Amino acid sequence: MHATLLGVLGLALLGALHAQDSIPVQTDFQQDKLTGRWYSIGLASNSNWFKEKKHLMKMCTTDISATADGNLQVTSTYPKGDQCEKKNSLYTKTEQPGRFSYTSPRWGSNHDIYVVETDYKEYALVATHITKSTGSYTMVLLYSRTKSLSPERLERFSQFSKEQGLMDEEILILPQT
Repeated sequence: MHATLLGVLGLALLGALHAQDSIPVQTDFQQDKLTGRWYSIGLASNSNWFKEKKHLMKMCTTDISATADGNLQVTSTYPKGDQCEKKNSLYTKTEQPGRFSYTSPRWGSNHDIYVVETDYKEYALVATHITKSTGSYTMVLLYSRTKSLSPERLERFSQFSKEQGLMDEEILILPQT
């Protein structure tokens, strides 16, 4: 019984590690070109909070700046009711350019963040693997330098989200604010 449980846990861990390894990172990632203002155009996730709040979500702005030690300061401003709320996050660089980590002080969740692809001028596709005590989740974000993107970019976002195991009902193009 003990050996079976350990075997199942081992397979689960290997599956989680494999899922992280299967997320690609932008070739020749250039962190300085990622800085500046972005708009959140699309969001996809299999987390419970996303499913519960999906109908309330709207486009937000995200400002990315580099810190002196090479990390990223990420400030998202999003509408909440009739006000705007800000969330600050420090994405810590890893040994792999284009990959960052973040631990949420509020929720205690660990985030592995991957800049999957970007042209730096128009769009960025970012995937996050989130681990917390209640399980692990996937989140995919589509950022744009403007409030709209081509249908081809939107389709690429949907396609990549599905490649990460997300379903149509877990993929959202955010309404403009």
